[in-house]
Amino acid sequence: MSIFSGLGALGRGLFADNKGPWGQAPDGSDGGGEPAPKPKGPWGDAPKGRRRSDPPAGSNVSSLDDWLERSKRRLGGSGGPGLPMQPNRSLIKWAALGVLALWLIFTTMHRIAPEERGVVTQFGRYNRTLDPGIGMTLPWPIESVEKVDVENIREINLGSASEETLMLTGDQNIIDIAYQVRWNIRDPELYLFELAQPEDTIRQVAESAMRQVVANVSLQGAIGNQRGIIEARVAEEMQQTLDAYRSGIDLQGVAIRQADPPAAVNDAFKEVTAAQQEAESYVNQANAYALQLRQKAQGEAGAFDRIYEQYKLAPGVTKRRMYYETMERVLKNVDKTIVEAPGVNSYLPLNELKRTPQRGTP
Repeated sequence: MSIFSGLGALGRGLFADNKGPWGQAPDGSDGGGEPAPKPKGPWGDAPKGRRRSDPPAGSNVSSLDDWLERSKRRLGGSGGPGLPMQPNRSLIKWAALGVLALWLIFTTMHRIAPEERGVVTQFGRYNRTLDPGIGMTLPWPIESVEKVDVENIREINLGSASEETLMLTGDQNIIDIAYQVRWNIRDPELYLFELAQPEDTIRQVAESAMRQVVANVSLQGAIGNQRGIIEARVAEEMQQTLDAYRSGIDLQGVAIRQADPPAAVNDAFKEVTAAQQEAESYVNQANAYALQLRQKAQGEAGAFDRIYEQYKLAPGVTKRRMYYETMERVLKNVDKTIVEAPGVNSYLPLNELKRTPQRGTP
C-alpha cells in the first residue's frame, strides 16, 4: 500500500494545476504542500513586490489571456504564463531553408527571350553573354544578369517644328533641317560598358555627321534631288564614328523629314522655287515640241530613203509615179480641164465659170 500511495503522490505532483512552467507552484512550493522559502534581500528581508490586483468582475482579461495562450501554442511557441513566446526552432529552420531555396532559384536561373541577350557580370565585371533560352549563373551577388533587347529598332529625332536646326550649305546658304536616326544594339556588352550615355552620344554624332555632309552640297541639292545621297553619306559617317568609339551600335538608316530655308525667308524662297518650277515647265514643253519635230523629220527622211531604194530599181516608173502624185497634190483643189488627145475639143462649162468667182476676185 505504501508503494501505491507513493506513486499517487508523485502523479499528483506532476499533473497538479498549480505548478509553474519549471515544476514549481506559483507560491514557490514544489507541489507537495509546503511553500518554498522566499529569497531574502541583502538586509535579510524578502523583497516586497507589488501585488497584482484581481481583474474586476465581468471583465474579459482572463479570457483574453487564455486566447493569447492558445494562439501561442498553435504557432508552435513555448513559454510560461506571463513570459514571451519562444518560437519553434524547427519552424525557423524550415523557413530559412525555403527562403534560401527561392533565392538560389531566382538568382541562378534566367530566362532570356529570343530578342534579348543576357550580359553576365561577376562582382561587377563583365564575364560572358547568355544566348536566348534558359541560362545558369552563380547566385547573386557573385554574378548578376542584365537583359538587353538587341532586335528593337530605336529612333532618335533631331530638329522639330519648334526648334530650328540651322546648318550652312556648300554655297553659303542656311538650311533648317530635321531628320531621324534609326539604330539597334549589335554588341550588348560594348553598349553597356563603353558608353555612359548612348542616346546622347548618338545624337551628337548624328549632328556632327549631318553638318559635315550638308557643308559639301548646295542649298538646292539639299532641298531637292540630293536628299538620298545626303542620308547615305550621313549614315556611313555615323557608323564609322560609332565603331571607332566601340559603341556596339548598328545604324539602320537616316531619314530627312524636313529641309527648308530659315523661317524668316521661307515665304520668299517658296516664291523663287515656284518661279523656277514654272521656268522648268516651259523648258520641258519646248523640249517636248522639239522632240516631236525631230521624230517627224526622221520619219519623213525614212520614207524618202525607202522611195529612193525603189527609184534605183525602176527609175522611169518611179519618176512617173512621183510626177503624178505631185500633180495630184497641186491640182487637187483647182478648177482645171485636161485635154489628152490632139484634135479633140473638150467641153468647157463657161456658164458655170461665170457663176463661180475666180480666185483672187471679189
